[in-house]
Amino acid sequence: MQYFPVFMDLRGETVAVIGGGAVAERKIRLLLKAGARVRLVARELNDTVTTWSNDGQVHWAARDYTGGELDGARLVFAASDDDALNRRVHADAEARRIPVNVVDDREHCRFITPAIVDRDPVTVAISSGGQSPVLARRVRSWIERLLPAGLGAVARAAGNLRTKAARLPLEQRRQFWDRMLNRQGVDALTRLPEDEIESRLGHELAAEVALETAHNAGAPRPGRVILVGAGPGRADLLTIRAQQALGQADVILHDRLVPADILEVARRDAEFIDVGKRSGNHHETQAGIHDLMVEHARRGRVVVRLKGGDPFVFGRGGEELEHLRAHDIEYEVVPGVTAATACAAFAGIPLTHRDHSQALTLITGHTQLDGKDPAWAELAGEGRTLAIYMGVKQAPVLRDKLLKAGLAPDLPVALVADGARDTQQVFHGSIRHLPALAARAPSGAPGLFIIGRVARLGETLAWFGGQVRESQRAA
Repeated sequence: MQYFPVFMDLRGETVAVIGGGAVAERKIRLLLKAGARVRLVARELNDTVTTWSNDGQVHWAARDYTGGELDGARLVFAASDDDALNRRVHADAEARRIPVNVVDDREHCRFITPAIVDRDPVTVAISSGGQSPVLARRVRSWIERLLPAGLGAVARAAGNLRTKAARLPLEQRRQFWDRMLNRQGVDALTRLPEDEIESRLGHELAAEVALETAHNAGAPRPGRVILVGAGPGRADLLTIRAQQALGQADVILHDRLVPADILEVARRDAEFIDVGKRSGNHHETQAGIHDLMVEHARRGRVVVRLKGGDPFVFGRGGEELEHLRAHDIEYEVVPGVTAATACAAFAGIPLTHRDHSQALTLITGHTQLDGKDPAWAELAGEGRTLAIYMGVKQAPVLRDKLLKAGLAPDLPVALVADGARDTQQVFHGSIRHLPALAARAPSGAPGLFIIGRVARLGETLAWFGGQVRESQRAA
């Protein structure tokens, strides 16, 4: 990071601007909005700057630059159309150790001005470090569309309530603002008339203060648990609600396969607890997860139970909700992109297709371990797609059972390992190749079998990985 981002209070401070044309006008407009006293040096001014001068908004010295105009300035902008003059201004400012910006000359800038999204008092500044101002402006336009026009009114209302909010302990205060100012909360507030926003926030704050008063009198403060689907392991596939939940969490109980870049979306001061299940102790670990959720929620904390994929697709989310309900813990579920849809999409395999598959079944490879086999012939075959989770280690058993059920040995199969991640690998073959495909998968990588005619389409429709490559087929 070449430039240190900072917001500077310029109210009543002198800023020297050298130049009086369109380039200088853009800088002066922002400086006036920030309350700066603009000292302007130029022989001539354009019409807009002339109006500002006539109105007394800027102090114009109608002469050539001498150097003394920088004395006492907090900042300097060199905005003339004379490169030699601009560089002289730069040298003089550097000698006086006054931050200087030579407009459109990155090499002669001690500071640069960002592209700005203005929702006063909320200001978003975007910089490309001077590398691509056009890109910074493009990012600004993206953010402009995301931020509601009434965001500034919400910020002012929150500011007016800060003194009342200070009656809450720090942790409860943070939780209150996190709850009220998440995306849904802000959207709801900005739909209100501006003069009602503060009263609505004030009503909610009064209820929170009353709850804290009751807690101090001995009543337990309720916490809550949010079951969040982390998807296939890509931070850019998290839902907006999942990101919001991670930003609110006091405690995050996360699976082993949730990668670090997703955890970085969370609050920096959250407590992270790895509750990943290892081979041989799934039941014990699940019971421990149940206990941890209840323990932290009863301490009044916001607990995020962060699961790979979707909580309700082979994620034992139902068991966890049953436990929370049995212990009167408030809960919420945030769905995630499950492995079947993510792996298929990133492998170029449509799970359904008008010509090849009109039915889709999701199943776990552990199913056969309890002695109760599904009706394999009804789950896969012509016109069907079967996605098998957690089946890599069971590949030989799966092959035998599928063949015994009468499925064709050459029915197409794809194994997607590390699906949707940068390390993704896709192996193509058929049912008879299941063990060979599993043997080629990287050790420890999560894998998903996709069985059915649609699997063959991935050999031609594959797109992920920067370029389309020939599929890796089993011998």
